This record gives sequence, C-alpha cells and structure tokens, in this order.
Amino acid sequence: MAESLRRLISNETCGLLQEKLEGWYKDYRMNSCDQNLNQCCEIMELSAMIQGQLFSILSQTAQEGGHYAGVETIKSRLLPWLGTCFSSPVPGRPFETSSSLFQESRGKDRQLRELANSRNHEIQQLERELNATRLKLSLVQQDLEEAHLALEDTKTKSATTLLAAEDEIVQLKADLKASQAKEECALRNLEQLKDYEQQVQMLKDEIAILGAKKSILQSRLARSRSPSPRLGRSRSLSPLPMKNISPGRARLTNVSRHAHLVERFSDIYAQERLDAQTLLRSYVDDLEMAQRIIYVAAVESFHAAKKAFRQFKMRVRKTLSLSFSGPESFEDTVMDYIIRQEDLYDVQSSVSEVINAMNINPKISFPPEVDFIMISSLIRELCRVAFSMQTLDPPLDIAFASEGELFNEHKYRRSYDSDFTAPLVAYHVWPALMENDSVIVKGEAVTRRGALPSRSRSPSPLRSGSPRL
Repeated sequence: MAESLRRLISNETCGLLQEKLEGWYKDYRMNSCDQNLNQCCEIMELSAMIQGQLFSILSQTAQEGGHYAGVETIKSRLLPWLGTCFSSPVPGRPFETSSSLFQESRGKDRQLRELANSRNHEIQQLERELNATRLKLSLVQQDLEEAHLALEDTKTKSATTLLAAEDEIVQLKADLKASQAKEECALRNLEQLKDYEQQVQMLKDEIAILGAKKSILQSRLARSRSPSPRLGRSRSLSPLPMKNISPGRARLTNVSRHAHLVERFSDIYAQERLDAQTLLRSYVDDLEMAQRIIYVAAVESFHAAKKAFRQFKMRVRKTLSLSFSGPESFEDTVMDYIIRQEDLYDVQSSVSEVINAMNINPKISFPPEVDFIMISSLIRELCRVAFSMQTLDPPLDIAFASEGELFNEHKYRRSYDSDFTAPLVAYHVWPALMENDSVIVKGEAVTRRGALPSRSRSPSPLRSGSPRL
C-alpha cells in the first residue's frame, strides 16, 4: 500500500493536472468554446486516471483492514459522495448543500460565459473599428500617392511646356534674325533697283535729247542739200534707223514685283483674312470650321489662278507667234506681254471656280441658307496675287500640306490655341509661301494632342484645277 502511495506521489499526472488547470484558467477568455471543452476533457481524463489509482489504493486499504473493516467509512463518506455524482468532495456535507453549490457553480459559469461573450463582442467591435481605420488609412495613403503622382506629372508637363516655350523663343529669335537679314537684302535690292531705274531714266532722257538733236541736224542737213522742197521732203520721209531694244520689262521689275507680291500676301493674311473670318463667325459658331473654310479658299484660289495663268499664257503664245520678230527671246516677250496685260485676266471666272470647288469639299461645311460668295472679295484678292506670282522668275507657290502631318517649324507657326507639345498638325489656318524649296512667308497651323495622320490628302497645290459642281 505504501508503495502504491509512493508511486502516486512520484507520478507526474498530479503535477500535469495542476499545470493544465492553471493554463486553462489563464487562457480561458481567449480560447474558443471548442478549445475550452477540449482542455476540460483533458483535465477530466487526467482526473479520472488519478481517481482510478485512488480507488485501487482504497480497495487495497480496505482489504488490509479485514472483511468488515472500513464499512462505516465507506457508508458515511464514499456512498453519499458517489450519490451526488462527485459534486461534493467535502466530508459530512449534505445533499442539499451540494445541490446549492452545484446551482451556484452553474450560475457563476453562466456569468463567466456571458462576461466572456461580452468581452468577445467588444473585441470583435474593436477589431471591426480597427479594420475600418486601416481601410481609411489605406484610402488616405492611396489618395496621397495619387496626389504625388499628379504633382510629378504636373511638374513634368510644366518642364516640357517651359522647354517648348524656350525652343519657340529661340526659333522666333532665329526667324527674326532671318527676317531682318531678308529685309536688309530686300532694302539693298530696292536701292539697287532705284539706282537702275534712275540710270534707265537718265539714259532715256539722254536718248530723247540726242534724238531731238539728231532730228534738228537732219532737218538742217536736208535743207542745205536738197535743191527743192520736194527733194528735202522725200529725204525726210526716209525710214529711221532701228532702235536698240532694251531688256524686257519682266526682268527689270522682277525684284520689285517680288517684294510687292510677298508684302501683299502678308497683308491679305493680316487684314482680309481676319475680316473674312469675322464675317464667317456671324454664320458659323465653330472657329475651327471658319479657319478651315479660309484655308481651303486660299488653296483653291492658287489652283484656279495657276490654271488661268497657263491658259492665258497659251493664248498669248498663239497670238504672238504669228508676228514675233526681235532680238529678245520669245518667252521673255510673252512674259512682258502678260505682265503689261494682267488686267485682261478674268478673275471672276476663277472666283466662281473656287466657290464651286469649295461647295464639294468634304472637309468644310456651311449653313444652307448662305453661300461662300460672301467671302468672294478675299478669294478675288488671292486669285489676283496668285496670278501675278506666276509671272515672277522663279514663280511663287504655296506649300503642300495635309492634316495629321508632322509639324514643321520652318514652314508654319503655331496658333495661340495650339498645344505646343503636340507633334502633329490638327488643321491648317494659312498656307506657307514657297519659292522653289525655300520658305518665303511662314503659314499658320494648329497642333493638338490626338491628331491622327489623315488618309485622305488635302487638295494639292500642284494639281491643274479644282472640280466643278
């Protein structure tokens, strides 16, 4: 028996039971219901093992006392305790006291469960608030990141715009220097032209004086040699010697006419174009459409004027070829005649041709109650200037252009409402004036983001004429 007690004392089950109970007590509120039940079952299993050993010791102790030893103790202690389902281990406690203790224990357990449930509810509420706070924090961080990205994008765009503005300023300075150089060259040419005109006028005056002296001398010589008035009269009717023909008027006035036509083209852009645009805006609300209409009118005016010039030149060649004779070339004579007779150009026919071509152009539109004839004054001036530009050597023409093309700073300047960082042309406002491959006067274009290259080409300034209705 003593050996059994010694083994029970040395057994680790009792210490493990105590550790289990202490651990369960510490983690009871944090564990779930299943975890608490599992730990309770484990403790009951350990307690059952200890009770089994105690019952074995109880049996051995009873056997050591004899056949009837321990009967009173078993009746007074063990049987009542077994009858109350192990609920009252204290000796001598009655059944009612054990029942009340059991009820009290159940009430305390219920309170503990309610307290645990309220704690769990509070913990869950705190967790929900914590999750909501974390979500708000993540949204604030996301907004902060977006604001940072927007700030970086704004900085980048500002830097790009600043660089573009600086490049534009540099380009404008270069253009200004080039314009000043061209102006100085034109002034020198004008001064030379004035000198040439003065020399020509002096030569004409000298020729007139010499001609008058020659006529006087011839009359005196005729009177001194002729014996009768009839003979003198017959000699005075003799043909005069052939005069030296001066260079053609086209070559003498090409520089001055070139400067005048270029200046007139710039004046049309600065004055008549704006007047026509103001007139169109009273019928068309869209500024872009009004500018497109004026650009198409300028392009079609050059087409019609060049076609009329070729036809006019063919008629002059046919007329002069029948009676041409002289030291000058035939082409110079034809060009001199065209320059002197520019008033014979039927400009109204070209205006009608331009209006017909504009009526079938798919890129422009106009209210049906009005007509393009309202800007006929602008078209007439453009046709006259374009016709006169064909008489120059070399002739002047407008640059070929198409919507969606890459913007060329040497040919065009950007409009005030353009996107200065956009590389493509959305549409053209005014054509550039060209002399062979050199730009004489810059045009104007609008550049915007998203402008796509157009598949259909705009009317080419190289075609012979515009289609008619």
